[in-house]
Amino acid sequence: PARHFDTRTTEPISFFLSGLEELLAWQPNSNDDFNVSAVPLAKRQPPLHSRRPRTLVCHDMRGGYLEDRFIQGSATHNPYVFYHWRYIDIFVYFSHHTVTIPPVCWTNAAHRNGVPVLGTFITEWTDGEKLCESFLAGGEEAYRAVSEQLARIAQHYRFDGWLINIENTLSAAAVGNLPPFLRHLTAQVHSAVPGGLVIWYDSVLQNGTLRWQNELSEENRVFFDVCDGLFTNYNWKEEHLERTRGLAGPRHTDVYVGVDVFARGDVIGGGFDTDKSLRLIRQHGLSAAIFAPGWVYEHLGEENFLHNENKFWGSLAEYLPTHSICTLPLATSFSLGMGTSRFLAGKEEEAGPWYDLSAQEIQPLYPEHEGRLSTSCCLQDAWCGGSSLRVQGTIPPGEEHVAIRLFSLQMPAPPKLFLTLLYKLEGPHPDEFTVALELTTWDLGTCHEGSVTSLPEPNGRHHPRFLPAPPPGLAKLLTACARDSHGWTSRCYELDLQDCSLRDLSLLVSRHQPSPQETSFTCLLGEVRVLDAASMVASPPQVQSLTASQLWWQ
Repeated sequence: PARHFDTRTTEPISFFLSGLEELLAWQPNSNDDFNVSAVPLAKRQPPLHSRRPRTLVCHDMRGGYLEDRFIQGSATHNPYVFYHWRYIDIFVYFSHHTVTIPPVCWTNAAHRNGVPVLGTFITEWTDGEKLCESFLAGGEEAYRAVSEQLARIAQHYRFDGWLINIENTLSAAAVGNLPPFLRHLTAQVHSAVPGGLVIWYDSVLQNGTLRWQNELSEENRVFFDVCDGLFTNYNWKEEHLERTRGLAGPRHTDVYVGVDVFARGDVIGGGFDTDKSLRLIRQHGLSAAIFAPGWVYEHLGEENFLHNENKFWGSLAEYLPTHSICTLPLATSFSLGMGTSRFLAGKEEEAGPWYDLSAQEIQPLYPEHEGRLSTSCCLQDAWCGGSSLRVQGTIPPGEEHVAIRLFSLQMPAPPKLFLTLLYKLEGPHPDEFTVALELTTWDLGTCHEGSVTSLPEPNGRHHPRFLPAPPPGLAKLLTACARDSHGWTSRCYELDLQDCSLRDLSLLVSRHQPSPQETSFTCLLGEVRVLDAASMVASPPQVQSLTASQLWWQ
């Protein structure tokens, strides 16, 4: 069927539903298997329901379902990717189709990085009025059928809920049923999807008029009260934020203040001035909804996209609280889910562009310190996948080393850790530097490295012991502990900790000789792994009852 497979190539594709009939007629179907997310939502700290202000990203690009609709990837040159997952809480995939089911590659990439994904249910213009009339103006059976279908769709495709966007006038009968519909939908989503969410967009008022408020007001709070949050329109001023904060009370972090990066209409700041909007939002303790950050790609062009993307998110970092990883193993080769070649074990396997967000790996923090340090993606060389992480910086005069924070962690440390690192030093004098990993722990007063008799490390910095060869029984997993391959250096380490809590994983770049001059370095990171030794010794469960179906040989 054309809905599930591209008519030109027969490849499986992600799809949307148009109109009420398609929504109500939807049921799971064997052609759907490709569209079901294969990646469970990773745990992270703090969890979504903590009371700190959140950041929602609403992705709206050229009508949606572009190259990202190809579930098994495509040969796209310079595609759009998002990878600043550590800085955001919720990802919404937006389009103007009635029921926007997020392309599964986005759900996979977001979930791997701990971010829930919402689809969009939208009605607009006169067609939207008719659609709303047909399911809201009647009895509760009609609107319950719609909310049950939406909850089933999220549950079946394994995404995390809905943004509800009613952008048309409603009759008195229809608007009267809107709060009960939203309440029922929210309850259905909560029971069908663990951690599920329903967020309402600021559009229709409680009397049925379409009038954007740009705030939480007495006119739209009836909808906010029955769901998980409100996404406001974009044309607000500071007084709107003040009134919203007052009206929202203890639920102030459930208000996501809209920021249009394209800066359409009368707004405080978009583009590279988006930080001005965020500063005000955070001053009032509210959450933010960043709409269409694809501006970086669409407006500034595809050619220099990765550089501009880091610049854009770097400019907002001060206002985006980051998230910590709270489970092991942590293993990543930093691939963005795209590339100009495919690499395996440091060797180029296949030249040519590719794009598949499902293959995106866990993404690090992207620390930037003006002039002193930058982290970016390197497409020209990688250990595995399409890219490596390029870390460039300087060691200041008189200093011996510099630590670059890659991941924030928040979990109890297991008694024994194995760590692995694959890197490549670039530049004129690579042999002037040593590269290693550093783990920091929270100062609990009880934390010791090694045995109980060892002294606590100063300021909780631990430098794992270098392992020249893998320990017996782990030779397969830690194959090359001190081998070089295609210019990449491989290192394994171990660390014994007692009663500690992990805090940060950093890259430590040291110079052999202290110097009165500052020294510049460039290091490519190909892979980093942090493994709990106890769970590594157990052999993984055998794969059972494997089947293959719908094979098409070309």
